[in-house]
Parts: sequence; structure tokens; C-alpha cells
Amino acid sequence: MLIAMIVTSCSVDRYIADDELFLKEVNVVENNHKATKTLALADYVLQQPNNKWFGAKVPLKIYCLGGVDSTNWATRLFHKIGQKPVIYDHNKALRTVEDMRQVLYNEGFVHAIADIKSNVKGKHLTLTYEISPGEQYRIHDISRNIADSTLHNIICGADTASSLLQRGMPFNINRLNEERNRITTYLRSIGYHKFNKEYITFVADTSTLNNNVDITMNIGLHIEDGRSTPEPHRRYTIGDISYIVDAVGMGSDLTLLDQEKHQGATIYYDKHLRFRPGLLTSNTLFHKGDYFNENDQKLTYRYLTRLGAISYSNIRMTQVGDSLLLPTIIVNHAPAHSLGLDLEGTNSAGDLGVAATTSLTHKNLFRGSETLTLKLRGAYEAITGLEGYEGHNYTEAGGEATLGFPGFLMPIVSKRFGAIRNATSEISLQYNMQNRPEFDRRVLTAAWRYRWSGLKQKTTHRFDLLETNYVKMPWISHTFKEQYLDSLGKTNAILKYNYENLLITKLGYTYSYNSLGTAATSTYGKNAVTLKFNVETSGNVLSLATHIIDPTTNSEGQRTLLGIAFAQYAKADIDFARSVSIDPHNSVAFHVAFGIAYPYGNSNILPFEKRYFAGGANSVRGWSVRSLGPGTYNGADRGINFINQSGDIKLDISLEYRAFLFWKLHGALFIDGGNVWTIRDYKDQPGGVFRIGEFYKQLAAAYGVGLRMNLDFFVIRFDAGMKAVNPAYTTRRHHFPIAHPNFDRDFTLHFAVGLPF
Repeated sequence: MLIAMIVTSCSVDRYIADDELFLKEVNVVENNHKATKTLALADYVLQQPNNKWFGAKVPLKIYCLGGVDSTNWATRLFHKIGQKPVIYDHNKALRTVEDMRQVLYNEGFVHAIADIKSNVKGKHLTLTYEISPGEQYRIHDISRNIADSTLHNIICGADTASSLLQRGMPFNINRLNEERNRITTYLRSIGYHKFNKEYITFVADTSTLNNNVDITMNIGLHIEDGRSTPEPHRRYTIGDISYIVDAVGMGSDLTLLDQEKHQGATIYYDKHLRFRPGLLTSNTLFHKGDYFNENDQKLTYRYLTRLGAISYSNIRMTQVGDSLLLPTIIVNHAPAHSLGLDLEGTNSAGDLGVAATTSLTHKNLFRGSETLTLKLRGAYEAITGLEGYEGHNYTEAGGEATLGFPGFLMPIVSKRFGAIRNATSEISLQYNMQNRPEFDRRVLTAAWRYRWSGLKQKTTHRFDLLETNYVKMPWISHTFKEQYLDSLGKTNAILKYNYENLLITKLGYTYSYNSLGTAATSTYGKNAVTLKFNVETSGNVLSLATHIIDPTTNSEGQRTLLGIAFAQYAKADIDFARSVSIDPHNSVAFHVAFGIAYPYGNSNILPFEKRYFAGGANSVRGWSVRSLGPGTYNGADRGINFINQSGDIKLDISLEYRAFLFWKLHGALFIDGGNVWTIRDYKDQPGGVFRIGEFYKQLAAAYGVGLRMNLDFFVIRFDAGMKAVNPAYTTRRHHFPIAHPNFDRDFTLHFAVGLPF
């Protein structure tokens, strides 16, 4: 197919009529690019040439392979998969020029010039937009003409310091519109309910010398609907607040409804009030006697909508007299119960399995939008390759109960603070039973945590006040104990530590940022920045308590609680990703992640669940999961080696080029680097310790290609990675497999759901 594409590279002319031109290439040339580089003028080009896959017009080549016989099924298939030649549209080029001129004018380049240059060879056209912005105008003087004396005192008084317009700044029409919106928002937050931005106009005088502009801001008087006499703008106050609950279709006669008073508000409902009155009043951010505040109205609507027990909400403001507003808040309840079922197919290193999870949710447990979720999970996996064991299956069963509350369950935090930040409090209890041919494991987890978001809806926070994990090993097979724990366990401290009963108590905080907003489901192909930071500690409170209550230690020198040793460590992670859109079909994404964990006090080794590993679909993709590192370590025992191939420090770096192919398919080229290291020099992990002068020499590298199917609500991903630099080997031939590739040794295929970052 590749040879055929090359041979047919000129056959595009068959699809171009005599009076048409094929748009081969589009360029945007900006003189004085430094002044206009932030404007992204290329984004305003209305007609782009054919899409490229990794720099080549592969979709066009595929289209041309189909030929011109539309009655042939193969022709129709190639035409559907490929992309037809883009025919030059002169009208779109003219509109592009006008759009560019307008953008430049809005940014203060009043005398900007945008022109079209074309180069025609046969039926192929190369189009160039030449941009000469000229000098950017600047604001020389600002005057304000405000007819309403009260507004004049407000805007020309304390609010002047908040103005977006300053003398000497570049003249920018977009900034003028932002100032209109800012003043309007401010006035509507201090009582001016009927003020809108149409009352604000600007006059720009460009007749002054030296590319200066004099700005005059005009604010007119209020004109009531149906009247012609202007009057000063009125400031409105909130009056009596009422709620109407589940009364749709009852008409406007509230006397037919039951009612209840709460905190000065009246709640009307039909026969049965499904909410506690405090749920409504605590999520209403305006109160009787306050000046009208549009921000409080919007936030009230948002926070009522977020409650799981409410399916619909609306707010009506009714004017009474000259300056009084009576709010009516209408809400309807949501169905309290829901049932869910999830089925999974699993593949763990070639072992196939199936899992099922069923969940039951109650969204209004105590009539305060408390959410109770009960989950039951079961899993089965057929394990192969194990010799000397009675069973060859893995079974798992578990249950989880989670109770969520709206707001902060914390006495020192006000309800308003929690409502503004979309806060929730969560208590959970989970029990999990895992039965393998080698051992049985039981895990009991209890947690109390808080979640909330930032005011601009771009950040989220999670605070784990307490999370306790109790890991118990009730049974270990004789074969596993004899071959590994008794033989290797005497020398392998990491192996022995992770097959003992253990107690982990965690205190942690997680911060997440998404430049597109927390509601964004994906940053794929967009200009976006994401950042995640996590810090946690474990065992400090227990260490202090056992020092006071029982200072004795076990045979390993560890303090215990009820005979169980507890873990003590500190851990911190940071994860940064940046995606940059090149054009609507191509983007570049960069990712770096770093983590460090330090065991101390009651622990010399991190619990396995808290250790870092490298390799896999979301790490260095030339290696399978948990098969890289630490450092230059190269274990020989593949049966149990995944425990040793973990560390206390992790570094991941990735660069990925992403391109739209056709239909829902996307492709990617990637380069990955990274590794894990240990903080202490464990004799079971030779070469694994982190050293400042050596770690960069131990970075593994991989390269590869990916295929993704974007199904909108999730992405199915296949990534094929090849090792480029392998730190486990010192000989040049094996250390640099990029120069001496061995497909059997260096290739890894990954299947995953979701993007790697």
C-alpha cells in the first residue's frame, strides 16, 4: 500500500476540474512576528489543506488509491476512509483576510495589512497570507462620563483601582469588552439587578499623534421597559425567600400546598417533604435583607443542582415595589435509589479472568442528600504456569460501603464555606478477600476523607483525614513458604516484609489542577495543562501512642498495636502534563512525573502497595508492567521478581505526538524515559540505590507507535513499544538496543483504556 501511495502521489489531478485548483499548502507569514505571535493568526484560516499523518498526506493518498469508478465497492471504501482533495475557495480566503485584519485591529494594530499571495503550478496552489501589523496603538488618556451620580461615585471611587484599563497599555478592543463585563458583574453583585453591559459604551479617539488613543467610557441612565424617561439605576434588596418543592403542575395557588417555616424562609410542598429544610437553606447563599448579588444567585443554583437528591432547580426573582426582590426557589427531588452492574474481562500477564461489581445507591439517606453506596465485587482468574500447587485459580470477593455528605463534616467550617467550594465528606468501609494458589490475603480498609473544588472550578482537593488498612495473611501454601519465604525470605527482607500481617494508617492531601476546568473529561488534542500533587504520611500517631502505652518491640524491633506491626513512612508525588494543539488534527503532549517515599521509624522497607514501579502502559512502554529497575537491577527469578522490581523513587518522562487518522482512529508516536530507585542499598536489589552522580546514567528509554480508538466517552488504546536504552546491561550491544534491536527481547505490546497522560 505504501508503494502504491508513492506511485499515485501525482494522481490527485484526476479529481481536479479544469476550472479548479488543488489547495496544496497554506502558509501564514507575519512581519514583526514578535508583536503578533500570541494572537495565533493561523487559527483563523478558514480553509486548510488535506490532513497529514505524521507529516505526510496519507488520507489523500488513500482516497486517490480508490480511483474514479464510484460504482466499484473498493473505490467507495477508499474514498470513505480517505480524504478528498481540498479545492481552493477564494471567498474563504477573502474572509480569512478580513478576520485576521479584525483580530489585529482589536489588538490595537489599527493600520494592519493582511494580503493574499498565491503560487500556482499546474492545478496545484500554494497560498500564503502575508501579515504586516504595523505599530500597535496605546491608551493615552481615559475619561469617564457617567450620568448616574451614585454610579459615578462607585466607579470613579474605590473601583478605579480594579479597572482593567490603564494609561500606557496597548489599545485592545477585547480589553474594553472585558472592562464592560467586569463593571457589569461588579454592579450586579452589589444590588444593581437590572444593570447590563449595554449601558456601557466606549469612544476611541485615534486622531492623536504618536499612535495614541484617548478613551471615553459612557454609562447611561436606566430606561425601564415600556418607558422613555431615563432614571438613575436602582439598587435592589432581597425580601422574603420561599421554596416550592415537588409541586410542578400545582398551579400558582400556594394555599393548596403544605408549608413549613425554617430560618425565616417558607417551604411549600405537596403532602410530603422529602428533604430536611436545612438542606435547602444551607445551600442558599443569599438571605433576607442582603443586597441582590448575581454571583450568589448563580452559586445557589449550581449547588442545589449538584446535590444528588435534587433533579431540578430554578430561581425566580419577583420585583415588589421599587427596589425589593422576592426569590422563589423551585426544586424537584431525584429518584432515591439506583442499581448498577459492571462486568470486566481481565488479562494479567496472559492469565485470563472475569470480574463483576454490583452497586446499590441511595441518594437521600437521611433526607439531607446523603449518598450511601453499597458495592459487592467478585472476580475469577485462571492461573497458568504454577507447579507444585493444589489449586490453579485466583478468586476474589469483597464489599464496600461508602457514605457521602454534602459539605464539610467539621465543626470549625461554616456551611457556606463548604457550599461555595462544592465540598463533600466521605466515610467508607471496605473488606476484600483474595485467594491464590500461593496464599490467602485479607484487607480491611476504613477511611474518612474530604473533597472540595476551587472557586474557579479548575482545581480539586482531597484530604484523607484518616485511612487505615489492615492486611492479614491467614494462609500461605507449603510450597510457596518452602520455595520462597523460608529460602529467599531469610535473605530477602522485601519479600518477607510483604507476606506478613501489617497495619497502615495514612494521613494525606491531594491537589489537582486542570486548565480546561474540572468538568473537562479529556485534554486530548487541546491546549491544556494538568498538574497533580500528593503528599501522605503513615504511622506517626501510632508511633507516639505506642511509645507512651507500650514501648516494647517484637522480634524484628518493631512496635506493634494489638500484636500487629504498623508501617511508618512519608511519601510525595507530582505529576505534570502539557498538551499543545498544532492544528485541529495534530497535537503534542509532554508528561513528567516524580515521586519519592521514605520509610523510617517503625519501617525499614515500604509496604509493597506504596512502592513505585516502572514499565507498563502508562510508564516506560518498552517494558511490561513492573519489569524495569530499580536502577541497573536485573533479576533472574521471573516468578517472584516483580516484588524486587520496585523502589522508593520514581521518575517518568514522556513526549508524544498525536494525529487524527480517520473515523474514530488516532495515531501516536512516543518517546518514554524513566526508572525507579531505592533510597537504601538493599542487598536483594543490587544496583538499585539512587545516587546523584549516577541516576541519569540509569535512565531507561523506549520509543514506539500507538493506535487509539476515541469513542468519546472513553478511549481504547494499543501501544507498541521498543526498548532504546536498557540500564540493566553494561555491554554496549545490550545497553543500547536501539542500535541492535531484537524483536523478541525488546518489543512490548500494551492494551489499555484511557490515555497514558
